[in-house]
Amino acid sequence: MIQIASVNVNGVRAAARKDMGSWVLETKPDVLCLQEVRAPRADLVELSTTGPLAADKPWEIYDDEASAKGRAGVAVLSRHKVLATSTNLGPADFDSAGRWLEAEIDFSGTTVTVISCYVHSGEADTPKQVEKYKFLDAMTLRMQELIDSGKHAVVVGDLNVGHTELDIKNWKGNLKNAGFLPEERAYFDGFQTMGWVDMGRVAHPGTPGPYTWWSYRGQAFDNDAGWRIDYQLATPELAKLGQNYRVDRAPSYDTRWSDHSPVVVEYDL
Repeated sequence: MIQIASVNVNGVRAAARKDMGSWVLETKPDVLCLQEVRAPRADLVELSTTGPLAADKPWEIYDDEASAKGRAGVAVLSRHKVLATSTNLGPADFDSAGRWLEAEIDFSGTTVTVISCYVHSGEADTPKQVEKYKFLDAMTLRMQELIDSGKHAVVVGDLNVGHTELDIKNWKGNLKNAGFLPEERAYFDGFQTMGWVDMGRVAHPGTPGPYTWWSYRGQAFDNDAGWRIDYQLATPELAKLGQNYRVDRAPSYDTRWSDHSPVVVEYDL
């Protein structure tokens, strides 16, 4: 049994200062995927080797920094052998830096491609939304290639779209906002049609949430007025091996170390 965890840390240095390390030591994930790292590689390595994010078994650490300093950034930390990595997504002139990192990981003879992904937040009717659609287009093509390969793969991370009305507490108030636009949600319909399995929805069919992100403003966290925008999307054969999906929601507002909560799934490899 291997455990894959994913979380948008909203700045890895800040998360480490707020005691993310206690969660790492308690959870002991085999693979930890991070989004919005917002730090140079040297800082990530220090935090994950001798700092508060160090594990009882050393990590293999891979990351992809964003083109813009202090923004985005994704990483894959693995306690198993990483055979290869790739950040290739979309055409050469398309900037996906800091948003897509594939790692082929050997789990005792079984290879799984684990992808840490951070989709743009977007903003309706602005160039930011155009960039988000470009990224989702490129992501769709790559996900089709992965499905066609027949290999085990899982796309995890902050995908910044609530797929259905079950994924946002206040869905009626967000029908015209980025993150819940019909055009965005259609991409997720497409992923489902390809064969990708939403491990969170399989674990919680027909019920709201469980949410993975809450605004720091107001009483969103205390009232559980959240969004489910962090996912683990698995290829069909890998999904059959998945179990014990959970969202590690902080016990209280003041114990949070990110505005997102980790999404954790075990796979019986």
